Amino acid sequence: MLYSIISIKSIDFWVFEMLSRKAKYGLLAMLALARRYGQGPVLIADLVTEEELPRKFLESILLELKKQGLLHSRRGRQGGYLLSRAPHLIFVGQIIRVLDGPLAPVSCVSQTAYRPCDECRDERRCGIRMVMQDVRDAMAAILDGRSLQDVVAMVAARERTDPGS
Repeated sequence: MLYSIISIKSIDFWVFEMLSRKAKYGLLAMLALARRYGQGPVLIADLVTEEELPRKFLESILLELKKQGLLHSRRGRQGGYLLSRAPHLIFVGQIIRVLDGPLAPVSCVSQTAYRPCDECRDERRCGIRMVMQDVRDAMAAILDGRSLQDVVAMVAARERTDPGS
């Protein structure tokens, strides 16, 4: 989880960022590959140029996604990266979990990395845990319900209805 400080009229605010830069870059690359699905492997150099991403960082991200089975790679002249399965079968939540870990805002509600909170005396009656469970469930429902194909279609629809932005 990342935090940054922003200033508005000389008042500083802490801003919580759910996604790391790694996850954002990974999602951008996966969406670019989804747009080109069925057209063969895509060179890292093309992803770097089109998405304006740092090459070395992107290489490590793509390698991690490949190790987790979301990408395939081919070497040689016709080489590059491609999705391991159709874009409608790869979900945003999967990608985020690979690159950033669990979606849960606190460890005591995580389904993949559960750990009790140090501050909690009675987990079943903890109001914070109850709210964070709802947050985790809502996030998971959205992120695990949106495939790469869904996101590509959402962007294309927005570009058709709002081409000037």
